[in-house]
Amino acid sequence: MHTVWKGAISFGLVHVPVKMFSATEDKDISMRLIHRECGSTVSYIRKCPTCDVEVDWNAIVKGYEYEKGRFVLFEKEELEQLSDDATKTIRILDFVALEEIDPIYFQKTYYLSPDQAGGNAYNLLLEAMRQSGRIGIANISIRSKSSLAAIRVIDDCLAMETIFYPDEIRSVSQVPGLPETVQVNEKELTMARMLIEQLTSAFEPEKYNDEYRARLMDLIQHKIAGEDVRVAPEQQRTNVLDLMAALQASLEAVKLPPDAPGSLDSNQPAGKADDDSQNDEAAKETKNSKAPRPRKAKGKDSSSKETVS
Repeated sequence: MHTVWKGAISFGLVHVPVKMFSATEDKDISMRLIHRECGSTVSYIRKCPTCDVEVDWNAIVKGYEYEKGRFVLFEKEELEQLSDDATKTIRILDFVALEEIDPIYFQKTYYLSPDQAGGNAYNLLLEAMRQSGRIGIANISIRSKSSLAAIRVIDDCLAMETIFYPDEIRSVSQVPGLPETVQVNEKELTMARMLIEQLTSAFEPEKYNDEYRARLMDLIQHKIAGEDVRVAPEQQRTNVLDLMAALQASLEAVKLPPDAPGSLDSNQPAGKADDDSQNDEAAKETKNSKAPRPRKAKGKDSSSKETVS
């Protein structure tokens, strides 16, 4: 692994020298821009639109646009003085429970290994955090960018995950089109919960694959072999208007046995659905009192009658 950062973790007066390594890698298949006429790659050029010349890196400074077309300029040294990057320290501020942090805060994960003679302090922090069940919330600067971070234990390694600051998380109130009130059909809700229950399993990350990347790599190999490949467009699905029918079909697709725990027949809620079934039967008997029919089993009647949401 390539070392992306070297520094130390500090908590209290304890100093733990560490090296940082990226825990994830980008598996996206990168494409180059090609000139169709001659097959040459197209390059990006840093060009000044006013001077009409290509600009070298040493002639570029950073600027903040405080008004349209007006900038304040900063030299590299000025920005470095503001950054904590020079201290090379991951400073732990608090220890918290991992489940208290919403996943929306997490950005990128790094592995941390002991550096220099920091093995003893590294092992001490790792084992203390493992036994306490807590993670550390810290400040860190990487490449002049300040960030919050979560320090936690993964197997026998300390890991650091950069996390967003609270003011970087947008409120859900900014999301357009959200319903003001949530209203659902109780029978549909019952069947939806049953479907979720049937599809619930232990998290096994190895069973998930990037299907798009696999198809793209397959297409690349066919093109390398000189094959002319045409991929048929996937037929667009129409909106499902009958939710109850879709839920029923979904439950049948997972092949739920009728007597299995959580099945439609064995797990019929004792509330509204039973009451509806009883009321329906009572109405039928009243209407046909001269020739009463046998009562149908609960569950079957209530589920078969409701077909349109």
